[in-house]
Amino acid sequence: MAEFLMKPKIDFAFKEIMMDEPSRIGFLSAILKLNPEDIKESKLLNTNLRKLYEDEKLGILDVRILLNNDTEIDIEIQLAALNVWADRSLFYLSKMYTEQIHAGQDYSIFKKCVSISILDFELFKGEPEFYSCFHIREDTRHTLYTDKMEFHVLELPKLPKGLKENNSDILLWAKFINAERKEDFDMLAAKNPYIESAYHKLQIISQDKQKRLEYEAREKALRDYNQLMAEAEQRGLKKGMEKGMEKGMEKGIAKGMEKGIAKGMEKGMEKGIEKGIEKGIRELVLDNIEEQIPEERILLKLQKRFQLTEERAKQYFNRFSKT
Repeated sequence: MAEFLMKPKIDFAFKEIMMDEPSRIGFLSAILKLNPEDIKESKLLNTNLRKLYEDEKLGILDVRILLNNDTEIDIEIQLAALNVWADRSLFYLSKMYTEQIHAGQDYSIFKKCVSISILDFELFKGEPEFYSCFHIREDTRHTLYTDKMEFHVLELPKLPKGLKENNSDILLWAKFINAERKEDFDMLAAKNPYIESAYHKLQIISQDKQKRLEYEAREKALRDYNQLMAEAEQRGLKKGMEKGMEKGMEKGIAKGMEKGIAKGMEKGMEKGIEKGIEKGIRELVLDNIEEQIPEERILLKLQKRFQLTEERAKQYFNRFSKT
């Protein structure tokens, strides 16, 4: 147990690290190129985006932060390759942006919204840089249209192998998020006091029995999802080849791949993540009951750790406390 360290790029671990304010300030100041002292306050927000209509797609963010200058930030981690990531991040940021205005208000109330994507796959193939920053600009004159929407992308597979004498804070943070070995964590913590704080937080949560159960459930859900994706791709390829025999090999493979992968992604994500989260909830309920912790405190823990409503937390408690 003493040697175990969570991987920061697993979203559960990253969310826990971002609950530490010095870690949040250090990470955001690096990405946004701000003086850490200028960030007077960074507040974690509800990660559920508002639905205006019943049939509207629900948006659930990984980490949502409000800075003292009212800039709102969405930090997302994606480990499995997703070609539509740009569309997904634009959808989430657009919902964040439109949530700011209510009936009777004018457009002057809009504040800056920032998307930070941490990807464990290459989104921009053929481009060597691991870090990219995007704004909305005119095509030829490059005049900034608005600074109210900003996109930052970290592609972890493109990280350089070693470090130089003078390394950017963005590179150090990216290396920390991608690290898995204790010696790498130790080296990075020695180079940046905010990463040192994040490493300290990582050590604490890694030794917490309940958090480790939740982390392992999430890690298993991601592994199951990746396996389902691979199997879906194989099924799609097989189906495509069969159709290609009838209507042309090229058309059949493309169609089979598209349907197989899309279906595998949707079902794999839903089943894998739901199963992993429910396992974590069940373990929390049972462990706390065993330790004779009052029901009210258990319900509060469920709401905080899993972003549940009070009603939903009670449903889970009643379900698992009887097993």
